[in-house]
Amino acid sequence: MNRSSRISSGWLSAVFGLTAIAFGTTLPNAPLLAEGIVVHDARGQDVTITDPSRIVAIGGAVTEILYALGFGDRIAGVDSTSLYPAEARKKPDVGYMRQLSSEGVLGLNPSVVLAMQGSGPKETMDVLEAAKVPLVLVPETYSEQGILDKIALVGHALGADARAACLTATVAGDLAQLKNLRAKVTKPIRVMFVMSLLNGRAMVAGRHTAANEIIKLAGAVNAVDDYDGYKPINDEAIVAAKPDVVLSIERGKDSLDAETIYKHPAFALTPVAANKSFISMEGLYLLGFGPRTAAAARDLSVKLYPALAPQAEKFVPAALTADCRK
Repeated sequence: MNRSSRISSGWLSAVFGLTAIAFGTTLPNAPLLAEGIVVHDARGQDVTITDPSRIVAIGGAVTEILYALGFGDRIAGVDSTSLYPAEARKKPDVGYMRQLSSEGVLGLNPSVVLAMQGSGPKETMDVLEAAKVPLVLVPETYSEQGILDKIALVGHALGADARAACLTATVAGDLAQLKNLRAKVTKPIRVMFVMSLLNGRAMVAGRHTAANEIIKLAGAVNAVDDYDGYKPINDEAIVAAKPDVVLSIERGKDSLDAETIYKHPAFALTPVAANKSFISMEGLYLLGFGPRTAAAARDLSVKLYPALAPQAEKFVPAALTADCRK
């Protein structure tokens, strides 16, 4: 089944999935864990995993970590945000992580579901929990420590603490190098992250968002700091924020482009238009808060501060090539 395949969502699919689980169907030579591994997840619950052989991974960072730890062959399905590495796109797709169907997930006969905190809807998550398939919610904290915690939890869930320790040490080293690069910024730039424009109104990231934190990791400041989450703001608020740069993500045909921003009546009155300062990056890379985040922040930092390029060239993120699969 390729990336474009649609997962069956009918009653027969759900029955098949539940029946297979009941009879303990696993991959050949599956690593059954007699004692079970206990994971304390984002719900504050202890989840026991005895068979990590067939994983449904929900959340791009979860999938990325699984591959980095060498467990790509155990992934039975992924959600639509799981775009890296390229092999993940060939896995059966259960849909967007916030719009999941229980039939789509259970129809893949998982032995464990690893889902990023915030996956949903609630009705689906309730059904998955009731299905008695171990369901682990991975905490989503947009911070350097949050990245390391994700890796440690996913590795522990699979009985691979040593591999996880390898990857966390590598990522921690990358983050330390990023801190050194960030220290060279003398005058932080004001960045406004714009998710979209709807009827001329900008959907903008405030505090406690992945966008806010990646801006900070890159050595800049969020031009919007008076609310949490993502909200549409009016033209007056855009002008008052005085952003130096607009940052956005690539979203296919729905992507924002530079000229649209520069011609917008509010952005036209800010340094963004005057300096022609618009940056767009791949969404999972920029906002995923997985093993590649230090690399993404480095790349963003160089786009914001071209003078840092010589120093940035000396910082080659080790997580991109680290072998923590044994």
